[in-house]
Amino acid sequence: MAIAYGVQRGRKDAEARPGGRGRHAAHGRQDGGDVDKWGLVGLIHDLDFEKFPDQHCTKTAEILTERGWPEELVRAVVSHGWGICSDVQPDSDMEKTLYAIDELTGLVAAVALVRPSKSLADLKAKSVRKKWKDKSFAAGVDREIIAKGAEMLGIELSELITDVIEGMKPVADELGLAGQSADLPGSSP
Repeated sequence: MAIAYGVQRGRKDAEARPGGRGRHAAHGRQDGGDVDKWGLVGLIHDLDFEKFPDQHCTKTAEILTERGWPEELVRAVVSHGWGICSDVQPDSDMEKTLYAIDELTGLVAAVALVRPSKSLADLKAKSVRKKWKDKSFAAGVDREIIAKGAEMLGIELSELITDVIEGMKPVADELGLAGQSADLPGSSP
């Protein structure tokens, strides 16, 4: 299963986050899902995290429900915290995808940033898998969640990693993962 590399553009600030709209919309496009719906879930899934970290997922559900959001979207957002801060197990493709790649984008970004190129352009799944084994690297990334998510989606971990790398490439510049600019001190022209 190859996940789309295209990105549905939306608010630049949201897409510039590894967990932003573009990544999820790209997955939705390939899987035949509603790109706007998948992108919206990607955009709002961490809505409550900064202000209410101890109520993550729960507070977002409360906010969205109060505003009349569709249950399908509320459930998708809440299910991404399954086993951490939510009892809602991901069931739909959208929920499973969000669950699987939420942590993975952070790991991919961290691996890209420690490479000499500081870029996604030359990053391969093999490099991410190598850093995966080093539990002290990006220690906050729960690798078990990523592995469980890949299993739920029915794809190999390396394939999921490749798909996420490719899904992040179109917004690499906004993510700060396009490599060193010639304008930066210490970078080569």
